[in-house]
Amino acid sequence: MRNDKQLAINLRKRGKSYNKISNTLGIPKSTLSNWFSDIGWSESLKRELTKKASCISKKKLRIYNKERREMWEQWREVARQEARKDFNSLINPLFVAGLMLYWAEGDSNIKNPFRLSNTDPRMIALYTKFLITSLNIPKENLRATLILYPDLSEERCINFWARIIGIPRSQFYKTQFIKGRHPTKRLSHGICMIMCGNRRLKEKIMVWIDLLSKTL
Repeated sequence: MRNDKQLAINLRKRGKSYNKISNTLGIPKSTLSNWFSDIGWSESLKRELTKKASCISKKKLRIYNKERREMWEQWREVARQEARKDFNSLINPLFVAGLMLYWAEGDSNIKNPFRLSNTDPRMIALYTKFLITSLNIPKENLRATLILYPDLSEERCINFWARIIGIPRSQFYKTQFIKGRHPTKRLSHGICMIMCGNRRLKEKIMVWIDLLSKTL
């Protein structure tokens, strides 16, 4: 038997991983796999190796998740600092109105998309102007979706909201339908949800809302 093969087997019996053996002896993992496939490992050794590999994987996963959390928190802090720095220079009626709209109608959960829903076309139009003018978001980055009752025409409603927002139909996601009619009042054009896939901007929005609440 080759000396390096015996060394590899001894390392494997001591619970070393394929990666560790390969790095130590300079032997490709494919070669190790061929060598080990003909060996009748004991069930206790197999269980031990499997248990060890599982523990290593869990440890690596914990480290990875911790690093991700720290990286995400650093990323969020940079956005918050930028928001605090820019706040005073952005203050104007449209900016304040847009923040108030998002404060009242927007999704405040930082883990969720940057989105706002409403049935009033005037509110959606003003919010769109806020996104484009105050936050410099290009129209092509905006997306929308509708929530409709089945007695409403999807095509007519999409055309209506596309004119209000000023975006083509291609920027609308699939429409969601609610079973049944509105219990007290029929919605003429359904509920429009306008979205922008910018997590950094949402982080800033939440800081600006907090700063605005302390300024007024």
